[in-house]
Amino acid sequence: MTTGPVGFIGLGDMGGPMALRLLDAGKELAVCDTRDAALTPMVAKGAYCAENPTDVANRCEMVLVSLPTPDAVYEVALGQSGLLEGTAINTYVDLSTTGAMMAKTVAAGLGEKGIAVLDSPVSGGILGAESGKLSLMVSGPEVVFEAVRSILEIIGNNLFYIGAEPGLGQTMKLANNFLSATNNIAAAEAMVMGVKGGLDPTVMLNVINASSGRNSATMDKFPRAVVTRTFEKTMKQKLLYKDVRLCLEEAEALGCPMWLGSAVRQFLAYAVSQGTGDDTSVALIKHMERWADIEVGSAATGDKD
Repeated sequence: MTTGPVGFIGLGDMGGPMALRLLDAGKELAVCDTRDAALTPMVAKGAYCAENPTDVANRCEMVLVSLPTPDAVYEVALGQSGLLEGTAINTYVDLSTTGAMMAKTVAAGLGEKGIAVLDSPVSGGILGAESGKLSLMVSGPEVVFEAVRSILEIIGNNLFYIGAEPGLGQTMKLANNFLSATNNIAAAEAMVMGVKGGLDPTVMLNVINASSGRNSATMDKFPRAVVTRTFEKTMKQKLLYKDVRLCLEEAEALGCPMWLGSAVRQFLAYAVSQGTGDDTSVALIKHMERWADIEVGSAATGDKD
């Protein structure tokens, strides 16, 4: 279905590593981003630097986007100098987390011009993007999914076809990220309580990860980034807040109450209001540590000095 160069728009924490994987696999890329610093490593590997999304869509039949907000996705796809104005594009793949409503809007807008649309949000974090070990939740025409599968397999090793209706992949991603956020925050509360009570954090994680309380936060993020105090390689708090907010908005539109979701959203809104929106999501525990006057680290055994 697609020949020639592939377009890639949005070279942030997730998009940058995904685009680099495509370049390293020998794909010819036309890239676009608002930041020169994000474009430099791509151009150094041979990518064409496009002026705007329309320039990408004039050169490439297949365009992938990885953008931070629904508004950014709308502008890139349907706005002025957007993909809709391009002459070569026939396939659009959205790797962002934008929610089902935006996915349907973009699919309808691009579909009027005969452009096939897949929403394909990803999960696995920055490390997964770097290593090609992402999960992709794809919805849209199955024939289009199969046609671009070989390119998507460079980005992720777990491809799931969710269904033909636009937005189903987004709904799946929002459900997953709600659970991820909840796991992270619940693990932080449990770890702070335990360390405040005299438990060693590493012993706590060993017990939890051999027991029923284990989750992705206790099994990976906390041993790697909290106990070590590096707080690295997880998504920004403001983006996690965006995802949970979108999840609750979709749930409300569907008539599905999410009581716990409201508490998670409120905590994330608080964190962003305190100026930590650009910090990694695994660093959310710092708020709880401050309230409890304790630090969950490799040497933590009681109140911090």
